[in-house]
Amino acid sequence: MNLHVVILAAGQGTRMRSSLPKVLHPVAGKPMLGHVIDCARALSPERIHVVIGHGAEQVQQQLDAADLNWVMQHEQLGTGHAVAQALPDTAGAEQILVLYGDVPLLQVATLEHLSRQAGAQALGLLTVNMQDPTGYGRIVRDAAERVMAIVEQKDASPEQLLINEGNTGIMALPGGRAAAWLGSLSNQNAQGEYYLTDVVALAVAEAVPVEVAQPTSEQEVMGANNRVQLAVLEREYQARQALRLMTAGVTLADPARVDVRGELVVGRDISVDINVVFEGKVSIADNVIIEANCVIRDSVIAAGSHIKAFSHLEQAQVGEDCEVGPYARLRPGTCLARGAKIGNFVETKKANIGEGSKVNHLSYIGDAEVGSNVNIGAGTITCNYDGVNKHKTRIEDAAFIGTNSALVAPVTVGARSTTAAGSTITMDVPADSLAVSRARQRNISGWKRPQKK
Repeated sequence: MNLHVVILAAGQGTRMRSSLPKVLHPVAGKPMLGHVIDCARALSPERIHVVIGHGAEQVQQQLDAADLNWVMQHEQLGTGHAVAQALPDTAGAEQILVLYGDVPLLQVATLEHLSRQAGAQALGLLTVNMQDPTGYGRIVRDAAERVMAIVEQKDASPEQLLINEGNTGIMALPGGRAAAWLGSLSNQNAQGEYYLTDVVALAVAEAVPVEVAQPTSEQEVMGANNRVQLAVLEREYQARQALRLMTAGVTLADPARVDVRGELVVGRDISVDINVVFEGKVSIADNVIIEANCVIRDSVIAAGSHIKAFSHLEQAQVGEDCEVGPYARLRPGTCLARGAKIGNFVETKKANIGEGSKVNHLSYIGDAEVGSNVNIGAGTITCNYDGVNKHKTRIEDAAFIGTNSALVAPVTVGARSTTAAGSTITMDVPADSLAVSRARQRNISGWKRPQKK
């Protein structure tokens, strides 16, 4: 079936009280519209059309992609009018699936079910039974439970307001009838808008079947008109992620206090403490422990590693059986080989740390190649930047870097060599050597400290 998807994303969202277009407000670190687009892509449609208006340039700039057709709605005259703007680009469509840019929790399976039920000849509606349908259009059925119409709340009678089956707005239009139906819409209603929902009555009048599908839960079709509702969507999304992780074999100390803001791939027997945030693409292998208050972004953690509390990892690769933290920061380009240890208040950047090597505390290792079984003492700095260019430090296998050493790159410390504590190393150190570079100590007897006058 030739399927086209139309996503309505032109609204201003005044209740957000924000200069940011409503559909760009994030859920799990991704714009709401981004979630909807990803869901649409999973259906493999012929084309995805995104109807934009308020903040159009900003929306398009942030989410532009080759498979998206951007359609301008210069005046916001209702949902029917919005879909009509995309019609000229839907030639040949057998079905037009209408989605909304502020409904980010939709599941692909729900839309597949709706699309299959409607096919190319019927009108498909996604409805939801709600405890409190306030604000939603009501599904009006006849005595045989056939859908007859959708009545918007502002136009509903007292009896119709008692109906708890609400319209989600998500609809599958038969492509061959969409143009005629949308062209027949009237704006003679309480809001003076062209309602897409009025096509239901047109379908009934033409004896076109109306097929109804429902989501797995009310939360799946929730939209966000203000920041309170946005927060509800966020927690629902995170609850789903927590359930997925625990089902996959992850122990969460508190499922309500973990955030997944991207793609998280996990192994088994992983332990995650509270307030851990995963961002971007993260992969975690078996038997990893992640302590409280860590942020892990676009990183890979191999089996058996232990990430201690308050550590931040970004674009880092952690090998098997490593220890990181607490209070460590692994910046982009950090790669730890098996059994490496990065301790508290250590920062690394573009650093390859060899197997079994240790940087235990209070050090900065940047633009560095560190061999295996190296011990880097507290307060060590690789001085990699000369004010214009970055330079590399090489520390070969089994070297020992004394406390408070400054390694001025470019420089190489040879295998099994030692730098004395407090040394500033500006020249290469040969293998099996001791490098000492510091002023000779003088003791002045009888010296008195200055006193206030």
